[in-house]
Amino acid sequence: MTIATDIAHAPRDRAARARSLGWGLAGFLTLCALLSLQIGATDVRLTALLGKLVSGEALTLAERVVLFDIRLPRLAMGVLVGAALAVSGAAMQGLFRNPLADPGIVGVGAGAGLGAILAIVLGALLPAWVFDLTGNQLVPFAAFLGGWGSTILLYRVSTRGGRTSVATMLLAGIALGALAGALSGILVYIADDQQLRDLTFWGLGSLAGASWAKVMAAGPLIALAIGAALMLGRGLNALALGEATATHIGIDVQRTKNIAILSVAGATGAAVAVSGGIGFIGIVVPHLLRLASGPDHRTLLLNAALLGASLLVLADVIARVVIAPAELPIGIVTAVLGAPVFLWILLRRRGLVEL
Repeated sequence: MTIATDIAHAPRDRAARARSLGWGLAGFLTLCALLSLQIGATDVRLTALLGKLVSGEALTLAERVVLFDIRLPRLAMGVLVGAALAVSGAAMQGLFRNPLADPGIVGVGAGAGLGAILAIVLGALLPAWVFDLTGNQLVPFAAFLGGWGSTILLYRVSTRGGRTSVATMLLAGIALGALAGALSGILVYIADDQQLRDLTFWGLGSLAGASWAKVMAAGPLIALAIGAALMLGRGLNALALGEATATHIGIDVQRTKNIAILSVAGATGAAVAVSGGIGFIGIVVPHLLRLASGPDHRTLLLNAALLGASLLVLADVIARVVIAPAELPIGIVTAVLGAPVFLWILLRRRGLVEL
């Protein structure tokens, strides 16, 4: 059954169900946030810290550092990145009218990966003023520029006469991803052992480098992009019926495409820049929400932000404790959890499983 057919035959109670689900997801996000602040490699526990604060006892320097400089910025970054990836995935699936679409289609992931690899492998060859400009954030900065550069190139290729062809963008995105992969392969081939370790760690994704500086750098752009995407609900619903039908009912199709592409590029580019490659959030979350409450993007996008943030924060908690005191790259956790869920969704759509 297509998204358009689902919308046309949606039960009247789906809107109420989606709103109830949103409240439930907000509670789930709160629970995941408390777990993130409670659990870590050290024995500092949120419950103990709250007990001290209630009793008027001062926190030690180590406790303040763990809570305010390590766990809180890590939680904030997890919420931002998870929401960015999930909302971007929902927007791309609505724009392309394809449930298999994800943020990588617009070239952000491939471009960001190439930018990060360039910075890691060839960064030592750059002049000193570049390091003065970026500080110790050269890799995130290069990843963000790479993601945005690839998106702008893809947009120009697929736009003629002021109209963007979704089909051309899809094909050009595949070609651009292949080209970026080839260039990345060349750089990996010439990298030394330490650079290969850095490349592997960045490619698997992590929130270990979270800091308030990164949150303040990426947060406003992610928040702005998500806010713009949340305004696309009515337009994406109309696009599910076809561009001609959407135009007839008063939707500015080209404006909807522009906002969707730019918001996805901004949110995903900033998220990938600060966290590395994290898969499955953008493709699994919208599927789960459509199964739970239907395909209405007016509620789907907001619920995707809540569920994406919750799942990434929960995955980060698992990454920290499963092999403590070391930690797994979070991309491994999201893949281990997301791949079986996505396979179950595909089998369910084909009628091969019942639950």
